[in-house]
Amino acid sequence: MDAFEQIVGMLLERKGYWVRTSYKVCLTKQEKVYIGIPSSPRWELDVVAYRPKDNLILAVECKSFLNSPGVRYNIFSGQGEKKGKYKLFTNARLRKTVLAHLKKQLRSEGLVAPNPKVRLCLAAGHICSGDREKVERHCRKNRWWLFDEEWFSQQFADLAKAGYENNIAIVAAKLAKMAFAD
Repeated sequence: MDAFEQIVGMLLERKGYWVRTSYKVCLTKQEKVYIGIPSSPRWELDVVAYRPKDNLILAVECKSFLNSPGVRYNIFSGQGEKKGKYKLFTNARLRKTVLAHLKKQLRSEGLVAPNPKVRLCLAAGHICSGDREKVERHCRKNRWWLFDEEWFSQQFADLAKAGYENNIAIVAAKLAKMAFAD
């Protein structure tokens, strides 16, 4: 399991969601043919979160990119030369099929109430500085949620104020707050 996915999951749990990381969506043979990938293995989502009070499922794709230029708009929007990196965001047929099956699968497992809403999300630890506004606008236009540096900064500020818990992210947030307090 990826550390970034674990942190995203923990932050969502603190917001009232139950969380599964590396969740496998078991598409049918017909669905795999429909999306044009008949030999596709089970589709894996980085983080799936559900909040009962809203009957809301979040399908979160995580891209930390902490030691890189960050998420680039042209690739994220499917316009770049590296097509396929953000398949759920760039392939509408795939997105619709995977998210619909996710909803059915979670319902059949008894994990969600009837008729849940599903929201696709991008958790990005770093977005290329010149592309931030374009990525934000693209997410808003498509009604996707973006968990970006600003979101993470606010979440960790909240963690630093929380009571003590034996949780590595909370301890790190408290240590960082102390280190930068001077």
